[in-house]
Amino acid sequence: MGLSKTIWTTPSEFLTRNQPDHPVIFFSPAVLQATARRFIDGFPGLVTYAVKSNPAEIVVENLAAAGIRGFDVASPEEIRTIRRLCPDAALHYNNPVRSRGEIAQAVALKVKSWSVDSHSELAKLIEMVPAEDCEISVRFKLPVQGAAYNFGAKFGATVELATELLSQVAAAGFIPSLTFHPGTQCTDPSAWETYIHTAAEIAEAAGVTIARLNVGGGFPSHRLNEVMPRLEATFAAIDRAATEAFGENRPALICEPGRGLVAEAFVLAARVKAIRDDNHVFLNDGVYGALTELPMIGVIDRIDVRGADGTQRRGEGVSRICFGPTCDSVDRLPGELAFPADMQEGDYVLFRGLGAYSMATNTRFNGFGDLTVETVLSLRG
Repeated sequence: MGLSKTIWTTPSEFLTRNQPDHPVIFFSPAVLQATARRFIDGFPGLVTYAVKSNPAEIVVENLAAAGIRGFDVASPEEIRTIRRLCPDAALHYNNPVRSRGEIAQAVALKVKSWSVDSHSELAKLIEMVPAEDCEISVRFKLPVQGAAYNFGAKFGATVELATELLSQVAAAGFIPSLTFHPGTQCTDPSAWETYIHTAAEIAEAAGVTIARLNVGGGFPSHRLNEVMPRLEATFAAIDRAATEAFGENRPALICEPGRGLVAEAFVLAARVKAIRDDNHVFLNDGVYGALTELPMIGVIDRIDVRGADGTQRRGEGVSRICFGPTCDSVDRLPGELAFPADMQEGDYVLFRGLGAYSMATNTRFNGFGDLTVETVLSLRG
């Protein structure tokens, strides 16, 4: 995946000059840094970045420049990347299931914060991780609400198990903390409130004063025109609930946004390969490329269409089924998208808010997926 050293004014400037026949994703450092500052200024605690959502070095470097000092890492490779780019950053190894080899690598790289959701994994950490100045956060789960899909289906202890684990963490001499994830693309601020009150109940039942509470990721990006994320309302709900639930024992708060931080800083341009019999639209990118996440959590309707000369198509929206370029029949975007009636073959469809889980999961299946990255001053136009 190439990154050009040229900085373009807008995506349209690049598209009209170069007429690319492969998908292009446009990156705005200004948007990324502004979003990071919005989190830093608004969230009542430490903001860490979930590296998995977009591990590109340009992303990490710009987040660090904006003031992000912590990173949620899920593998030794992510740990090494952050240690190289941001040597003094706090690393939170919050993937709660790890091999012994992965634990040993993280210890060698001086990771000091871990998560756990089972007796068997806690036993590994107690055996292999020096307890001094090391934090273990017990990850718990509740029935999902207001999220696009349920992270608790794979990770998270029940409330009863979390209480047992938290007691064991404290008894083993580690810094005891709690963590949860309300679910991806969580649009309901009250989801965090329920989790925070439950965290207080777990700590009380375990007889442990926790040092920190990690309220996870889940902060939504702007995917649908009619649904605007309520970021500041979520920050306020978290702040209020932490004081209500814990009182004078309120722990330090952490969050670990990925999508909410990085999505808005990127726009994907996919070219129209064909409009088959004025019905189906075929693009040169699809679910095996930068649009891989759409079938899982729903379509992004924040699109606009540009002709090869940069002209914006303004025809009335016509709902059409949209396919990607591969020969696999599942390479289809969910539902239908309203494309301008005057859209033509060779036009470019610009999907906004595509910075998360697009570059990281892009494949070269069927010989497609030659995605390049271009830097722009503005993502508009």
